[in-house]
Amino acid sequence: MYRTRLAAAALTAAALLAPAASHAADEVRIGMVTTLSGPGSGLGIDIRDGFMLAITQRDGTLGGLPVEVVEGDDTREPDVARTLVQRMIERDRVDIITGIVWSNLALAVMPTIARNEVFFISANAGPSALAGEQCNPWFFNVAYQNDNNHEAMGQAMSDMGFATAVILAPNYPAGQDSLTGFQRYYTGEVLEEIYTQLGQLDYAAEIARIRDAAPEAVFFFYPGGMGIHFIQQYVQAGLDDTIPFFGPAFSFDQTILAAVGDAALGVSNTAQWSPDLDNPANAEFVEDFIAAYGRIPSLYAAQGYDAALLIDSAVAAVDGAVEDRDAFRSALEAAEFASVRGEFRFNTNHFPIQNFYLREVVRNDAGELTNRIVGTVFEDHGDAYAEACSM
Repeated sequence: MYRTRLAAAALTAAALLAPAASHAADEVRIGMVTTLSGPGSGLGIDIRDGFMLAITQRDGTLGGLPVEVVEGDDTREPDVARTLVQRMIERDRVDIITGIVWSNLALAVMPTIARNEVFFISANAGPSALAGEQCNPWFFNVAYQNDNNHEAMGQAMSDMGFATAVILAPNYPAGQDSLTGFQRYYTGEVLEEIYTQLGQLDYAAEIARIRDAAPEAVFFFYPGGMGIHFIQQYVQAGLDDTIPFFGPAFSFDQTILAAVGDAALGVSNTAQWSPDLDNPANAEFVEDFIAAYGRIPSLYAAQGYDAALLIDSAVAAVDGAVEDRDAFRSALEAAEFASVRGEFRFNTNHFPIQNFYLREVVRNDAGELTNRIVGTVFEDHGDAYAEACSM
């Protein structure tokens, strides 16, 4: 069986100055640092649950080795994340860090991870800083580069013929990447580009600005509780009747849909995955996730699951010799696993090259709100920063 240990969130630890000693692998040791409390906890819980489902399916192993998962709640705070990572490397001798949701936290912990020659398998955060000139041989992103889903919606809204838009996002690295990505493919005029505080829940001022600007459409990137509050307040203000709103999958994940209800029905969003994506691995994942947790999996759960499958494939490829860092890195780069997205491959910067889909919020046969694919926006889409990566 795999073992899960909880790491305290409030810790003090000296910064590590040298790589952690490697150990001969009789198990795979993984540090699950993610957000398990507060407004963004739904994202972290889904990543963890998807990851753990893959381990459970394999009777507590990955690549044939028993798994020890050390779990810590980063509380969405960079200092807490740094401390957790330091402790997991120093005390628990983890081989891999995963689970981090937020890009500012990923950037905060990356120096410690790289200095200690531990692999960081990101199941969500994909900041542009780690995709280009600052790409890192210890960093792999199994989800997306931050710009990508927003690029897809920029293209989709252009195809729909919206000539003007107001765009909004929280002011942190993923939010900045989101609006950059959207504008890379949106051919209309952006009337206002609005950044709000990370974690902000009152959008009255921003909604007033949208009303005054009178765009043809609104694009917003607000994950977790931020998205719930924005949609509820936007609809309460009556703007959805005259100014349609759009976003990436993160603004319309399962947690948000359950909270906002019919306000999201029929809304289009973009994603690299959907519960109805037609391939055997995805069908098995969705069925098993619902059976295990009693809810439809989100994009975050799918990414956590794929992160575990990637590790499983790499551990098996090196016959359990995870202490051979170069061989293990090569096995991760090969990415020989059956992804819930179908074919999966990494670009030269360790970010995926993949399809992006246009989805619509619908009610399924059970009456639950979920997403279904209505079209493909990009095929085999890479990110805009890979050419600057010199790995």
